[in-house]
Amino acid sequence: MKNKNSENNDMLPEYDFKGGIRGKHYKAYRKGHTVKIHKADGSTEIKYFTLEDGAVMLEPDVLKYFPDSESVNKALRILVTIIPESVKQTKA
Repeated sequence: MKNKNSENNDMLPEYDFKGGIRGKHYKAYRKGHTVKIHKADGSTEIKYFTLEDGAVMLEPDVLKYFPDSESVNKALRILVTIIPESVKQTKA
């Protein structure tokens, strides 16, 4: 599978994603997920992951325009300046 967005493609020829569904698990991932780590000694460690406070996940169509935190923050700061003061005060 060739990745159009990357010059340095680490995908090996034996990886076959035909029939895969992009984004199939993203909603569950946003809610948090559990990872089980099976150790060599036979024990299992369970780790729980959720988004940190203040973290957001951008939808793919938005991500095209805002690829990093700096671009998102810049856009939101511009948006904040055009929000009427009456709306800002009722939200606080």
